[in-house]
Amino acid sequence: MIELGNYNTLKVLRSTSIGLFLGDDEGTEILLPNKYVPEDFQIDQEMKVFCYLDNAERPISTTLKPKIVRNGFACLKVVEVGAYGAFMDWGLEKHLLVPFREQSQRMEEDNKYIVHCYMDEESMRLTGSSRVDKFLSNENVAYEQNDPVDVLVHRKTPLGWEVIVDDRHKGLIFDSDIFKPVSVGDRLRGFIKNVRDDKKIDISLQPIGAKMLEPTAKMILDKLVENGGFLPLHDKSSPEEIKKTLHLSKKAFKKGVGILYRQRKVNIQDDGIHML
Repeated sequence: MIELGNYNTLKVLRSTSIGLFLGDDEGTEILLPNKYVPEDFQIDQEMKVFCYLDNAERPISTTLKPKIVRNGFACLKVVEVGAYGAFMDWGLEKHLLVPFREQSQRMEEDNKYIVHCYMDEESMRLTGSSRVDKFLSNENVAYEQNDPVDVLVHRKTPLGWEVIVDDRHKGLIFDSDIFKPVSVGDRLRGFIKNVRDDKKIDISLQPIGAKMLEPTAKMILDKLVENGGFLPLHDKSSPEEIKKTLHLSKKAFKKGVGILYRQRKVNIQDDGIHML
């Protein structure tokens, strides 16, 4: 079955004057227009394509890579506001419509917003929504501390940054756990810090506890190499100075340097850290 709004791996069935017809194991066919046809295709070869409805509402495939897929989230730019809603640039020729009823705030041209892409059951069209909370659930959270996750920064709150976790759940990165610039739309690698009894998820941008040591030490070593083997940081450096240079807390910095020192990779002097 060909799934609209997602990538499909299909077989090349035949070549025509308007493009290639691709098909699945169930006998469903879809057109890949000439402008997307690779020069070295072969009949019966498999191709990975994105499938959606074109401007004439016909199923079509493309080798272009959209910025969002069905049931996913992304930060998209408004290219036009029309009579029915806002049209977003999602990397394809036909823009993604976010109807006015699906806007958490009235969208404006040239601004960017976090949106969810879904199949509207009434129109059977791929549709966008900035009311992202209704597409997220923390009911079935099955994470352990330090599990790696993908996060999309959603919005700023008084406590920190609200994020979308693995395109399924809602999480929060507290301001105290942020040591580098963060903005809406950033895709980051995070780690589960805590899953509370009420299913709220706390996220850290660094591994927790003992598991934090090795990646942190490597980060400091990489920065030393980048700076010619020297960093003007030491135990008396301020937390702000360490955060600005390495995007680390002073506690994480001291632990990472301690590992490097014990491994005899660095020497600590009054003016800073020297790589051996």
